[in-house]
Amino acid sequence: MSCPRALILDLDGTLLSDEGVIHPHTRSALHRIHQEGVRVMVATGRSEQSAAPAVDDLGIHLPTIIYNGAALWCPKDRQLIRERLIEADHLDVILDFAHAEDLMPVVMCADTKKAFTARPEVLKFPLHDMNNIKVVSESDLRLEKPIRLSVFSQRHENAADFADEIRQIHDSDAYMTWFPLNLLPELRNSPLKVVDIQPACEGKKEALIYLEEKEGIRPEEVVAIGDAPNDIPMVTEAGLGIAMGNAMDELKEVADRIIGDNASGTIGDLVDELWPAST
Repeated sequence: MSCPRALILDLDGTLLSDEGVIHPHTRSALHRIHQEGVRVMVATGRSEQSAAPAVDDLGIHLPTIIYNGAALWCPKDRQLIRERLIEADHLDVILDFAHAEDLMPVVMCADTKKAFTARPEVLKFPLHDMNNIKVVSESDLRLEKPIRLSVFSQRHENAADFADEIRQIHDSDAYMTWFPLNLLPELRNSPLKVVDIQPACEGKKEALIYLEEKEGIRPEEVVAIGDAPNDIPMVTEAGLGIAMGNAMDELKEVADRIIGDNASGTIGDLVDELWPAST
């Protein structure tokens, strides 16, 4: 491809090492191309509260895709530019299902996270790093403007089967992602599977849509890098889709190219290759 005009980066397992650190070479290379006019954009499944420390650490405060595409957040103004909401009836049906099945739901909207569980010993596994979360009664979970509903299960062996079970209880066009929590470095001992339910959207492809609509940058002019199945919508639609060496097989199978792992400066190396520094 000709010199790309934008770069979209996932956070966990991609820009961030397993310790949550950005490699110095990668940071330097990203700042260089940002100063040269390349749009460097983050697209993550995290909420704005969870994404903020990593985006601030990177120091490039462009609009950020959060909640797997359900919202667009401005790191400068600390507010949502755009958000989509889960329909109330969909929220009610899944919360009722979670209560009946003794699952643990977490409902999120802008600046608010609320959880309910009948089994406190389960709570510590997924939520130890979720800031500002409140454990409330089931009725208090029915927020007025929900952006994401996450449901955690200890009894399901397979996250995809768990997602299929949720699909069967309510026909909806919601955008769903799922994974076992032990994929996360800090949660290797967790027995839980999680399904994230977001409003209907295009997933992280929303970053490409934003760049085209607001910046006039076509998808074929964009490089997208990720490590997990929730990165597939942006990686497959970008002009150059990259999978990290530590990426899950589902993403590696559809990526145009595979680079090194997230503990290295491999993203910096890629940046230097695609956008060579002027001498």
